[in-house]
Amino acid sequence: MAQDGGRAATPEVVEDAAKDGRSASQKRLVHYLPIVVLVAALALAYAFGLHRYVSLEAFVESRDDLKDWVNANLVLAGLGFVLIYAGLVAVSFPAASIVTVASGFLFGWLLGGTLTVIGATIGATILFLAARTAFGDVLRRKSGSAIARFAEGFRDDAFAYLLLLRLTPVLPFFVVNVAPAFFEVSLRTYVVTTFLGIIPGSMVYAFLGSGLDQALVNAGEGEVSVGDLVTPQMTIALVGLAALAVLGVVLKKTVLRKRTD
Repeated sequence: MAQDGGRAATPEVVEDAAKDGRSASQKRLVHYLPIVVLVAALALAYAFGLHRYVSLEAFVESRDDLKDWVNANLVLAGLGFVLIYAGLVAVSFPAASIVTVASGFLFGWLLGGTLTVIGATIGATILFLAARTAFGDVLRRKSGSAIARFAEGFRDDAFAYLLLLRLTPVLPFFVVNVAPAFFEVSLRTYVVTTFLGIIPGSMVYAFLGSGLDQALVNAGEGEVSVGDLVTPQMTIALVGLAALAVLGVVLKKTVLRKRTD
């Protein structure tokens, strides 16, 4: 009787091998399921035309009705805003700045900015966990020397490294959301640095939204753009954000370069 490693190739052995194959396939499915769900949600959002409703023009047209409803249902509106914002960030829907501006108009700059930070942190964390589950091990095994040096920066001081990336508006928000998933950054470090790092930008955009009425006067009858939201009283906040960006670039070229060389 033919044997394999001293064990007969009985029907039981064949059945065990088939079970092992199914188990491996199920594990792979579980790994990729979260990211597949997020991609499917983004596709459905576009299929149902969400991009036409989450726009500055659509918000301006319905702003008074929305604000009246928010004033009458503040707690429910705040919770709903956090959940919606988290969903938009999780699926990487390109409307973050517009929704943050809306938060300042609807809730005031302080509460609106705070709700934005909470929602963005939740959404970014969902995306981080999904990407880490699906692709983290694969990328680490196949990464080249350049990626390995980048990963070393995270391993040396992940908190400072990621916080600096959050404060420096050089890389797209989506990239900073996903990249740490490939470099063994802990969930706690990711959440804390995301929360702290997005506060300045969120507050500035919410502050811009708090001056939306004046911005509409500036725009007149023309089409409203984000640039119209820059009113004189907001200049100080914008200068502060620009200074923060410059500081981030300087630190990136000094502190971070030392860690990746």
